[in-house]
Amino acid sequence: MKKILKILTTIVKTCFAIVIVTFIIAVCIQRFSNNKLSFMNYRIFTVVTGSMVPKYVVGDVLISKKTDPYKIKKGDTISYLGNSGSFNGKIVTHEVINIEKDKDNNLLFHTKGLANLIEDPIVTSNQIYGVVIHKVLILSWIYKMVSTKVGMLFLIIIPLIFIISSEIISSLIDKEEERRKINCQ
Repeated sequence: MKKILKILTTIVKTCFAIVIVTFIIAVCIQRFSNNKLSFMNYRIFTVVTGSMVPKYVVGDVLISKKTDPYKIKKGDTISYLGNSGSFNGKIVTHEVINIEKDKDNNLLFHTKGLANLIEDPIVTSNQIYGVVIHKVLILSWIYKMVSTKVGMLFLIIIPLIFIISSEIISSLIDKEEERRKINCQ
């Protein structure tokens, strides 16, 4: 029984640690760097509005990769830093609906949220963080779950109680075995 408890505890601890560490790293990179940092040209973003429904919903965690602006094409989903109007200072993830060049041959990107009726302000190459390459399902699920009271309970509090309880029980069992060994001598 003790071996099974230790194996179960080790598995739960390992899984819990991996999930929590991954989530914390993702959140820290995103929050504390104000998305100025990237890891090997990759960035993590969380969808905060419904502008890209049905492709992405609120809480989805997306990975974007820095891409040469000349390789971006119509239909790509890009993440960029807005610099005008209601987009100013906000990170936006929308689909490229058209690309043109200005008189100096600089690329200008027309973007729009799938659920939006109106096109975004023009996006220049220097605003673009990257092209969305993947939606991380497990991090999206964790983010959505932890954002609710029930999710917080099942993903954080109950596993934490289980780990602490199993450590206490394991410690008590070890002490009882030592006491019995001493009494048997």
